[in-house]
Amino acid sequence: MRSFKTRMREAARRAGPLVLAADIAAPPSRLGPRVIAAARRVEGSACAIKLNMHALLPLGAAGVRDVTREAHSLGMQAIADIKLNDIPSTNAAAAAALWDMGLDALIANPVMGAASLAALAGSARRAGRGVIALGHMGAPEARPTYELRLARRGRLYCEFVRAAARAGVDGIVVGATYPRVIAEVSRIARGVPIYSPGIGAQGGSARRAAEAGASYYIVGRSILGAASPRAEAARVCALVSQQGLGGP
Repeated sequence: MRSFKTRMREAARRAGPLVLAADIAAPPSRLGPRVIAAARRVEGSACAIKLNMHALLPLGAAGVRDVTREAHSLGMQAIADIKLNDIPSTNAAAAAALWDMGLDALIANPVMGAASLAALAGSARRAGRGVIALGHMGAPEARPTYELRLARRGRLYCEFVRAAARAGVDGIVVGATYPRVIAEVSRIARGVPIYSPGIGAQGGSARRAAEAGASYYIVGRSILGAASPRAEAARVCALVSQQGLGGP
């Protein structure tokens, strides 16, 4: 099996560097069909779909399998946004369950420690899956924590990013609302793709994220709530493709 990083790169070249955040609130009986319908609407523009707790918990294992099966048929990867952060045995159990549901990668929190993150990334790689580390959240409420200043080590998020790069992760999440942080993370973790959420509804700019060094663009509400999700997804992809901006 080709690596997750390779599969993402190939999917982005076929379609575009957009990751659809399927953060859909709906009754469990209707959630699966709505997530699948959303994925179909962005076919040809999105390289992946991201499921967080809005979807993963209500859908359950069988429902998640239905979604990942459909995503794969559309040429998309499927990412579990659970911000995993636990001891190694619990991390391993959680990852194994997600892989069994057809997920291709998970998002983890580097606060678990460099050794635990490296173990998780290594086991995922051997399984043909990926780990994306949380570098700096885009939500404004998170800024005071991520930008804590450490003695002689810079900001807290810089330490997270250094640990993630050493662990060999397949990507790092940095909010599009902080282009200067994207640029700094690009310098610290050279060659590691940056996944940038917060575009649109949270105020982040796809163009500014691309100029700063983002590789993939996580978009949810501005696409899901658009009159034409397909057209909005294509617009975002076209924006970051202009003059060779961004991309894996």
